[in-house]
Amino acid sequence: MAEEKDAVKPAEAEAGGNAEAGEKGEAAPAKKKSKLLLIVAPIALVALAAGGYFGYTFLSQGKAKTAAAAKKDPKKDGKVFLFSVDPFVVNLSEPGRYLKVTMQFELSGEVDEKSVTEKVPILRDVIITLIGNQTYEYAASTEGKVQLKDEILLRTNRLFGKEVFRNLYFTDFVMQ
Repeated sequence: MAEEKDAVKPAEAEAGGNAEAGEKGEAAPAKKKSKLLLIVAPIALVALAAGGYFGYTFLSQGKAKTAAAAKKDPKKDGKVFLFSVDPFVVNLSEPGRYLKVTMQFELSGEVDEKSVTEKVPILRDVIITLIGNQTYEYAASTEGKVQLKDEILLRTNRLFGKEVFRNLYFTDFVMQ
């Protein structure tokens, strides 16, 4: 029986030894995996966030360039065509007050200058009538100038029946 006990003990020792070794062997890779996960996960998260940011930035710049290219008129090739009108000296609605204004119209790309030149007398009449109804205080304010500019553009484009003028520039604006 002693031999059996001795035989059992080495078997138990081997089993126990293997059991301990197995537990340690599994615990060591589990600890290594958790440490590795704690190191790799934040790095991966930062890399994904940075990639998302740069991807969004580059894609939004591409959209901005596309939008700018779409706005560019191929007929104009970046050139601005201006149509000058002789200076106006107009009495304002208040007695003794007048306005001297010089302006230039920016033509849209599809309009030729000859068609505009033919209607200059009518164009001047529309502008003189509009300016003559303004008060000194209204025309002197920044808001009044902007609204006057918008109203002149609206009425002159209505005269032609389409958008002939894109913008209006006051090159001289003197009030007394």
